[in-house]
Amino acid sequence: MNTINESLTSCLAPEVNLFVDGQHQPALGGGYFDRLDPSNDLVASRVACGRREDAEHMVSIATASFPNWSATQVEERAAILLRAKTLMPKYRNRFAECMLREIGATKDWVDFNIKVGMDAIDAAVDLALHYLSENQLTPPHQASLQSQTHQTQDSYIQRKPAGVCLAIAPWNAPIVLGLRAVAFPLAFGNTVILKASEFSPGTHVLLAELLHEAGLPDGVIGVMTNASEHSEEVITSLISNPAVRRVNFTGSTRVGRIIAGMAAKHLKRCLLELGGKSPLIILQGANLQLAAKEAVYGAFLNQGQICMATDRIIVEQSVADEFIDILKGLAAELVSGDPRRKGIKLGPVASPSIASRLSALIEDAIDKGATLLTGTSRRGQFIDATLLDHITPMMRIYSEECFGPIAGIYRVDSPEEAITVANDCEYGLAAAIFTNDIALAESLVNQLESGICHINSSTVKDDPFMPFGGLKSSGYGRFGGDACVDEFTELRWVTVNRKM
Repeated sequence: MNTINESLTSCLAPEVNLFVDGQHQPALGGGYFDRLDPSNDLVASRVACGRREDAEHMVSIATASFPNWSATQVEERAAILLRAKTLMPKYRNRFAECMLREIGATKDWVDFNIKVGMDAIDAAVDLALHYLSENQLTPPHQASLQSQTHQTQDSYIQRKPAGVCLAIAPWNAPIVLGLRAVAFPLAFGNTVILKASEFSPGTHVLLAELLHEAGLPDGVIGVMTNASEHSEEVITSLISNPAVRRVNFTGSTRVGRIIAGMAAKHLKRCLLELGGKSPLIILQGANLQLAAKEAVYGAFLNQGQICMATDRIIVEQSVADEFIDILKGLAAELVSGDPRRKGIKLGPVASPSIASRLSALIEDAIDKGATLLTGTSRRGQFIDATLLDHITPMMRIYSEECFGPIAGIYRVDSPEEAITVANDCEYGLAAAIFTNDIALAESLVNQLESGICHINSSTVKDDPFMPFGGLKSSGYGRFGGDACVDEFTELRWVTVNRKM
């Protein structure tokens, strides 16, 4: 009976195909794999198994589409992207259904993704209009140069689209990170291949459908889906292809190292936004109610499955007990459950393997002396908001990224020790400091080893207009801001000798 029910469920599950040349198409080999709903283990979607031949076909289409798209005026590209933004509310229910079935997303997380995704489109459009509407820029020394050459030579720089860009986006924030991965290169005139996550393939393909409805020409964006066992084959084929000129990857540091190695081998520039273990520091005199509220938000939003999640809560000993009492009361209310149920704010983690790893981290910490303040034993893929006090370096959780609904508490005796503990980590993505002494906070910010730092607010903050990225094992390169321009354009120096 179970086999019959499972078969019926599989038949009823949405079919997700590759998005190629403006159309949904099955993989050339015809295979499919099942993505399971993390809340109930039923089939969420049947997904096309792309392979090497599909990757090569997709690159050939993106390559053929590049000349026309790159020659399109930046204002026309901007108009298409802005139309996509206006269409997003229309797609809201479809996104919500995909994200619920594929990653167990709550309503709040869906709405967060849509809002910040719309902001990402605005940021990409603004940046491209600013840089490409003024295509020829005169260097500051131009007057001196012309004087030296008796005004016989002009010198200027150009920014041009790089070519075919490979975007590899993760499942945890599929709209925000998927749009960020494609909107910036598209705005600058590149064609894009989005390598969808195996956990959120339907959501990523839906992004391409949205852009296509907004007017993006056929072939300008393609979406590759594949089973996890074929990821290396697909990514190797894409990165090694000479037509692919840029790579951007958001995901784990482990995979990021592999991507970076492949890109280096083929002399491809890549942007890497990788793992994090973000510290949130609470100092004497801080607003403890605000700090606790922001710590809970940063640690447990989307089940803590966010690269900049508050993984480490570093609190000065003089206020630790008072702060922790407030924190416990807030975290204890977050009980994990199926987001389909009313009032559920904490959904399942994305896979059984993630749940097992998180349970092992908790058990290891408790075995080595940590105090469990909130949280209970896992229930399948459901893990309640978990706080662990008295974290020490001998515990795995001290150095390993959690990427789940767990936060460790580290007690320190001074601001200086707080900085030492915060920096004693291979990651350097986001950080936060809570204090009423802003001058002290700004001084400490300069000592923190992180690409992003917030004073008196959560580690989880997203502004696509700002340069987003990290230090150390959190990657290199930046999405957003002026730094993003180099990631998706080629810079050229041109001179014209007018004396002939």
